[in-house]
Amino acid sequence: MPYTHHLRVYPSAEPLDRADQLAWKLAELATDPVEVTPEVVDMVINRVIDNAAVAAASLTRGPAVAARGQALAHPYTPGATVFGCGLDTRTSPEWAAWANGVAVRELDFHDTFLAAEYSHPGDNIPPILAVAQHAGSDGAAVVRAIATGYEVQVDLVRAISLHRHKIDHVAHLGPSAAAGIGTLLGLDTETVFQAIGQALHTTTATRQSRKGQISTWKAHAPAFAGKVAVEAVDRAMRGQTSPEPIYEGEDGVVAWLLDGPDASYDVVLPAPGEPKTAILDTYTKEHSAEYQSQALIDLARALHDEHPWLADPDNVTSIVIHTSHHTHYVIGSGANDPQKYDPTASRETLDHSIPYIFAVALQDGGWHHVDSYTPERAGRPDTVALWAKVTTAEDPEWTRRYHSTDPAEKAFGGRVEIELADGGRLVREIAVADAHPLGARPFGREQYVKKFRTLAADVLEDAEIERFLDLAQRLPSLTPAEVRELTIVGRPGLLDSVPTPTGLFELGRDDAPAHGEFEGDGFTMHEARETTEGEAR
Repeated sequence: MPYTHHLRVYPSAEPLDRADQLAWKLAELATDPVEVTPEVVDMVINRVIDNAAVAAASLTRGPAVAARGQALAHPYTPGATVFGCGLDTRTSPEWAAWANGVAVRELDFHDTFLAAEYSHPGDNIPPILAVAQHAGSDGAAVVRAIATGYEVQVDLVRAISLHRHKIDHVAHLGPSAAAGIGTLLGLDTETVFQAIGQALHTTTATRQSRKGQISTWKAHAPAFAGKVAVEAVDRAMRGQTSPEPIYEGEDGVVAWLLDGPDASYDVVLPAPGEPKTAILDTYTKEHSAEYQSQALIDLARALHDEHPWLADPDNVTSIVIHTSHHTHYVIGSGANDPQKYDPTASRETLDHSIPYIFAVALQDGGWHHVDSYTPERAGRPDTVALWAKVTTAEDPEWTRRYHSTDPAEKAFGGRVEIELADGGRLVREIAVADAHPLGARPFGREQYVKKFRTLAADVLEDAEIERFLDLAQRLPSLTPAEVRELTIVGRPGLLDSVPTPTGLFELGRDDAPAHGEFEGDGFTMHEARETTEGEAR
């Protein structure tokens, strides 16, 4: 049975044994040699495929191109592979984790877990896999490590809210990635404890990265946490220690960044010898948008099929989405961000605007990871008119269901009330996305593979698609040599077709291109930093 760790603040004058600290409990979880269940193994494979799918679709987009350029400035042997590059191209593992993490996160299209906090647990995979390739780990070790990463992150996300205090959710990712790497390398509990503390200490940042005009940093934030986790493990292996108690200290994370000196949390963790199954409670995305929009996109496309005339703003007086606190205040009109109604806003901002997303899905009857975000699509006059009529409202019942611990009750959707110009009214509701395990069309291996084939079709050769899928689906039995080839290689000429912006790391190199504007699709890279449309321009 799981056990509950009670977390509270300890004044400096009150002793707290290391064995009673949350970071130590997480380290013990990471070093527990419990076997991985077949169901977890199967889902780990699914998420490795899912990550590669969304990374493939991001290979020529601005943030991924820039991060890849930084990584390639740090060649290393044995090192790790970088998505898109050849199998023989190796960088140091922390920079591979960085580049691959950005590629995975750029489209906001991989898995999610939502509870007291928000998270994308698939962000654990890039740093774990990068270290595995560098260290010569086999596939079975990779599976165990990913199971740990997911377990730690989900357990923290269930118990501790960061966003309530405007702390970015990657503060749970640093510790989980460090714990996963500890499992991968078979490190002792003391070393993993120190790495977790350092990773947490260096990944606490504000949520401004997801507020207002959202920038390209949204894609980089989890990759930074993964990179920091790799470096924290390296330091801990060299005997370097972390601030402690990192969570419970008088000047620690809980006391000053979260609920304060009188705070307490109950963190539920697997008991020793109990399997790490948290990955089974997570869910991926069918659509490239914030997770709370997944169900509402499905509802919008159903309404489009039933009532195509709703696409005309002249037929609609207002659309009110009654939904959870989070959806209303983070991606809805309750955020009070004018950018969420701005047709010139960045892709990252539109991705966090449910009024925009619902309007476009209602008009188009679907969602596309590129086409639904183009400036032309956002600026269409009939879309702007319909978009302006969409607002959100918090509904206590949807908020309760959002926070429910009962999987059958937990919901991420809402009730949509549409007032029509002719005086009529339409009301529809949806609890979970179609792709959710309890949805109309749950994702299984077939859907994950299809998602990969669809997103990789234009950027990978057919033989490369099959090569990767073969390796990924044999993950538990891969040799270290095969793990080192668990990546995706772009079509010949693909990466060269997109100019790479130069930066600090190229200064002084004889072979470095001249620093200049990174052009493409009518924009310069300088403009991309401001508009953050996300395309490799």
